[in-house]
Amino acid sequence: MSTQAAVGIAIIGCGFVADLYLETLRKHAQLELHGVFDRDSGRSFAFARRHAIEVYPDLASLLADPRVELVLNLTNPHAHYEVSRACLEAGKHVYSEKPLAMRVDDARALVALAEARGLLLSGAPSRLLGRPAQTLWKALRDGRIGRPYLAYAEMDDGLLHRMAYRRWIGASGAPWPHVDELEVGNTLEHAGYALTWLVAMLGPVRRVTAFASRLVHEKNMGVPLERQAADFSVAALQHESGAVSRLTCSIVAPHDHRLLIAGEEGALWVEDCWKPTSPVRRRGRIELLGRSREAPFAQRLKLLGDAAAIAASKGRRKVDFCLGPVDLARAIREGGAPRLSAHFCLHITEVALAISNALDGPAVVEIESRFDAPEPMPWAAHDGGAA
Repeated sequence: MSTQAAVGIAIIGCGFVADLYLETLRKHAQLELHGVFDRDSGRSFAFARRHAIEVYPDLASLLADPRVELVLNLTNPHAHYEVSRACLEAGKHVYSEKPLAMRVDDARALVALAEARGLLLSGAPSRLLGRPAQTLWKALRDGRIGRPYLAYAEMDDGLLHRMAYRRWIGASGAPWPHVDELEVGNTLEHAGYALTWLVAMLGPVRRVTAFASRLVHEKNMGVPLERQAADFSVAALQHESGAVSRLTCSIVAPHDHRLLIAGEEGALWVEDCWKPTSPVRRRGRIELLGRSREAPFAQRLKLLGDAAAIAASKGRRKVDFCLGPVDLARAIREGGAPRLSAHFCLHITEVALAISNALDGPAVVEIESRFDAPEPMPWAAHDGGAA
């Protein structure tokens, strides 16, 4: 990729999450940022001052810029469909923050539009492309626990309304969007971090059986209860492979981002599927039969990674939000689909919506979308990598 021309990009949406992308964007020579736009001009200019970049005067100017091949859609979730559609219609490839859309039909329409225009569509989250996910996935492919039967994933983020969330301010001054967290819901906001791992490693989901609820009625966060999504959800996912996974999301229970896969010959798990260097562990079948659950038999696996990229990061452990855009840039230059393909992202969106909508809709949902299995990262496709 280093011998190829960088892909020109622009960002739409200059809120809290955009600052997170800028934390690591400049270490990726594959991406060349030409400018940003936000419908809130004050937000655009505050972001541009902080990061020393150009501001487009309007959306039309951004979409008309021939230097821009790829747009990062970092807008409010309710605007994802409209903005992504406008970008695709203008002939731009799109990388969208999660979810692709707030309705499955709209997400399907985006995938169809991208295919009709010969464009690539991808989306967040991209933790699947990081070191812990790729390490666990390789151990699974290598048969380290035999046939996988069952997975447990937690996406609990603590009692949100008791936290100092109003003090969470991005580098350019944008506040953390707590209203979205309540109205969109923590399931749609966070389930994807675990779902991407589960469906990549265990295969597409065939059926979702879900329950969701509003447990904390008085959050005192400025959003009426009737506008709040569920603050707790739990779902059993039946994968086409025959495996079953259970995913729990909440902004009520204490912080817990563990993900465990159990198989015929043992179990693999990661302590925190959010963190970019979280340990990955394995325990064999014999150890699982030990008298103590806490017996010191768990093996810590070597964390795979691109040695050059790790060295370039100088030991920093920031979450790299640009892993997805970088892989999409590779696909634009080399041809083919990104690892987080349009159909893969559609599947994640459809499953997450089925869980989130259990608050007001059917608890059992047959999932229609399917996808081609994503390939592992090159440095995780064989033995090697960095410790």
